[in-house]
Amino acid sequence: MKDLFAKGKWNEVKGKFKQKYGELTDDDVTYMEGQDDEFIGNLQKKLGKTKDEVEAEIKEFLK
Repeated sequence: MKDLFAKGKWNEVKGKFKQKYGELTDDDVTYMEGQDDEFIGNLQKKLGKTKDEVEAEIKEFLK
C-alpha cells in the first residue's frame, strides 16, 4: 500500500472516500506516512469492510 500513498494522489482519494461515505471525517481520512496498517484498520472499522475491500477501493480511486 505504501506505493499507493506515495503517488501524491491521496488528496483526490480522500475526497472520493468522503463523497462516497459521508460519515467519514477529515480525521478518518488523514494518512500519516508509515502508518498504512493503522490507517487501513481504522477505515475497516468505520466502514465495516475487510482490509482487501478497503485496499481495493483505494486502488480504484487512484485509477
